[in-house]
This record gives sequence, C-alpha cells and structure tokens, in this order.
Amino acid sequence: MNTIKIASDLAELDKMRTFLKQNLEGLSVSDKDYFKIELALLEICVNIIRYAYPNNKGEIFLKIWLDEGKMYLEIRDWGVPFDPRGLEEPNIREIIKSEKKGGLGVFLSRKLMDGFDYKREKDQNVLTIYKTIKEAQSSI
Repeated sequence: MNTIKIASDLAELDKMRTFLKQNLEGLSVSDKDYFKIELALLEICVNIIRYAYPNNKGEIFLKIWLDEGKMYLEIRDWGVPFDPRGLEEPNIREIIKSEKKGGLGVFLSRKLMDGFDYKREKDQNVLTIYKTIKEAQSSI
C-alpha cells in the first residue's frame, strides 16, 4: 500500500500522475484502463482543488492498494463535506446546448471506474474508487 499527500493546488496534479504511474508499473493494465483510472482520479482531484477549500488551500491524501484483483484508490480531504453519490446523472444534451462548463466530473469518474463509494469520517471526505485489474500481482 502506498500513499502520497499533495496540496490542493492544480500545480500538484503532476505529482498525483507520477504517483499513479509508479504504482501501476508492472501490472497488466491496458492503456485504455490506465487512462480511465488517470482521468477519474484527475477529475476527482480537480473538484477537490476547486471546491473543497473555498477560503484557503488544503491537502489531498491519496492511498493506493491491490486486493483480490482490484486496484483501489482512496482520496481524502478535510474540506467542505460533499457526498458525490447523491448527484443525479447530468443531462449532457442540455450541458452542450447551454455551453455550460463543468458538471460532468463526478459522472465521468463514476462511469470510468468499476466501483465508487463515499463516507464522511473524522471531518474528512473519503472517496474510494476501484478498477478490476487482470493479474493484479504487485508489491503495492
């Protein structure tokens, strides 16, 4: 199991990407699944950076591990409580028609991953996502 803590700043997203890449090395992850995982994590982190800490900067804590053929990512922040499971599926046609920016990140993340769960624990938002990985054998 590996962890990293990054500042809630867009400039920190490269650290998150490097962390993910290092932890997926040696696994039988297709390019398609790798990009799904990376995009889902990126969308989640960008939402935290933009909305979790409205008056200041905070931190994002990432943890990655493998269990029974699944790669799990836990994303924690100490920001504004937000349970993304309650969001309704967006009307994509309406978003395109109105040229509205945003509103698809959570929806996209849920569609890209095989599992998506949230809990509030000790003043933290805890989002756990997973992707089924073939031959998930690694030292993570």
